[in-house]
Amino acid sequence: MPRLGIATRGNTTLEADDVHYAFERGVRYFNWCGKPDGLSRAVREFGDRRREIVFATQIKARNADEAQRELDWILKQTGGERLDVGTLYYVESEAEWGAITGPGGAWDGLAARRRQGDLGLLGLTSHQRPLAARWALQRSEDGARRLDMLMVRYNAAHTGAEEDVFPVTSGIDMPVVTFTGVRWRDLLRGTPDDPPGFEPPSAADCYRFCMAHPAVTIALAAPHGRGELVEDLAALENPGIPDNGWMQAIRDHGRRVHRHAREFW
Repeated sequence: MPRLGIATRGNTTLEADDVHYAFERGVRYFNWCGKPDGLSRAVREFGDRRREIVFATQIKARNADEAQRELDWILKQTGGERLDVGTLYYVESEAEWGAITGPGGAWDGLAARRRQGDLGLLGLTSHQRPLAARWALQRSEDGARRLDMLMVRYNAAHTGAEEDVFPVTSGIDMPVVTFTGVRWRDLLRGTPDDPPGFEPPSAADCYRFCMAHPAVTIALAAPHGRGELVEDLAALENPGIPDNGWMQAIRDHGRRVHRHAREFW
């Protein structure tokens, strides 16, 4: 599977034709924002090709009943019998994780649907890297790991996952999906500390950087419209591992962006 995935967000727009275009260009991992849009329409239209993609979305419910209802709604909206990947959405504290995995928590409901075959992989989305890595190792009462995958932020300006997450997930062969690859497009802009003649990387360069790390299974792009989608898909044109000099230049730029760009947690 190509390691570039396409996502929608509530503040971006992709039409169904754009999603089909991405599919024809080789994209096979699609992450839906959970609101009816061009991606959910396209997934309904895939027909027999539906088995050729991995369809993912985040699940906001925190208790078992809500989680099962949410999964039913997702399947109804997208015309499918199974959600390939569902991630518990933005779990940011031990208290949240405790509620999710406690009696009657969302994990109970989703694990039951996973056993029934309605859900493929059950994962978690978080900004809290050390916590997410710890949760990745946690096992349920039957000895099986609670989580099948993680979804974390990773880009040239935020490389903490290389220390906090990737050593853990690589050690247990756990897939990782990354988001915010262009750091809200801040990586596409120059900084006051840029060396003379420096040209900021393209969006495709930023996603190539993410995909170059062997622990990254899928690097998500969330383009707004066909123009940005075409920019992002250029990352698929050079699938080889970039050389060390190119990678170091992107890392150096990421450090400058981290110093100067707007902050966010």
